[in-house]
Amino acid sequence: MAESSEYPTALERVVLLVDGSEIRLRAIKPEDAPRLVEFYDRLSRHTAYQRFFTVMKRLPPNWARMLATVDYRRRLALVAEHGPAAELVAVARYEPTDDPRTAEVAFVVQDGFQGKGLGRVLLLYLLEVAQARGVERFRAYVLADNTRMLDLLNRATDVREHSIASGVASLLFVPRHDRPRARQE
Repeated sequence: MAESSEYPTALERVVLLVDGSEIRLRAIKPEDAPRLVEFYDRLSRHTAYQRFFTVMKRLPPNWARMLATVDYRRRLALVAEHGPAAELVAVARYEPTDDPRTAEVAFVVQDGFQGKGLGRVLLLYLLEVAQARGVERFRAYVLADNTRMLDLLNRATDVREHSIASGVASLLFVPRHDRPRARQE
């Protein structure tokens, strides 16, 4: 996994959530790996399971390094930070698939920040960033009982395919052209 020498500072922005919370969005950096381990520790078992389809006592450091090392083009992750300590509260990412025009996406929002619009903001911004890098379609694997994520994807995107196998929903979707862009303050 090669890391690009060009960190995309243009992706940094501040957004307001529906409750007025100010959140800073930016691309992940390799040095965020230890922060990913700390972030995982703050997730409820339920939220961790919905993201990773398993519960681990701790996010393995080698996983954290892999997740934090991206090339900013074919593999990219956005982190959401809150407060003066810039606490990591959410991560959204896309990964390449066998089709260079399709990327797989995954999101996780810390429990205390769920229900405030952060998932939607991250989804819309990630799709916008990915499209600017040539991605046309997106794939998500979501636990079939994760109704909040499935509802978000159905409301915010145009789902082209949806199937369920072994309790996991597979969705292929494209961005809605009538949707508003992620708000920047």
